[in-house]
Amino acid sequence: MANSTASLDLYAKVEDLLENEEAITSLYNYYYETLSQCPFDSLLDVGCGSGAYLAALQQRFPSVKAKGIDLSPVMAERARARGVDAEAVDLCELKGRYDVITAVFDMVNYLPPQVLEGFFTCIREHLNDGGCFLFDVNTRYGFENVAVGAYIVEDDTRFLAIDSDFEQGCYEADFTLFEKQNGCYARSTQTIEQFYHTPQTIVSVSQMKLLAKQPLSLYGFEEHDKLFMVLKKQ
Repeated sequence: MANSTASLDLYAKVEDLLENEEAITSLYNYYYETLSQCPFDSLLDVGCGSGAYLAALQQRFPSVKAKGIDLSPVMAERARARGVDAEAVDLCELKGRYDVITAVFDMVNYLPPQVLEGFFTCIREHLNDGGCFLFDVNTRYGFENVAVGAYIVEDDTRFLAIDSDFEQGCYEADFTLFEKQNGCYARSTQTIEQFYHTPQTIVSVSQMKLLAKQPLSLYGFEEHDKLFMVLKKQ
C-alpha cells in the first residue's frame, strides 16, 4: 500500500470534513443498482472506512452476509460502532471467499502500479468462481480538474489545510491538521498519494472479464470524473 496506517488514521480524523453527501449518495446508488441485478449471499468491502456504505447496504440487502476490512484500526472501529462486521486487516491476509467484493470511492487509486497485480491476485483468491468485483476509479480529468488544488475546511475544533497536485500519473495531497486540545492547537501533517490507472491496464492486470464500465460525473463537471467498473472471475 502507498499510504501508512498513520496517514490513514490522520485521514480518519478529518473524513467527515471532506464528505460530499450528494456525491456519496449518487455513487452508492450505482453499487446498489448493480448489486440488485445479480444474486449474491456474501460480500466483502475492501477499504470500508467508517462503514457508511456497508451500513446502508445491509439495510437494502438484509439477508446478505457482509464484511468490511480497512488498514486503519480507527476506521474499522468506527465501522463496528455502526453495527458493521469490520476488521483492520490487509486483504491478502484475510481468510474466506465471497460472492462479491467491492472497493468504494477510489480505493483502487491508492494502489501504486507496482502492487496492482498482487492486489488483483488477492481479489481473485477471495472471490468465489463467477464472483464479481465492483469498484470505481478516478479518471485523469477527475484528478486534474476536480482533485487538484488548495483549500481549507474547519469546524469548532479542527482546521485542515490541503494542498494537492497531479504529475506523471501521481496525485499528492499534503494534509495539515490543527486540532484544538486544552485551549491549544496540536499540529499534524501527512502526505497521501493516489495513482491514475487506465481501465485497459486494470482489466489486463486483473485477469478477469470486464462486465461493465460506466463513466460517472459526481460533481457536476462537463466531463466524467469517475469510472465505475465491474469485473467477473471466470
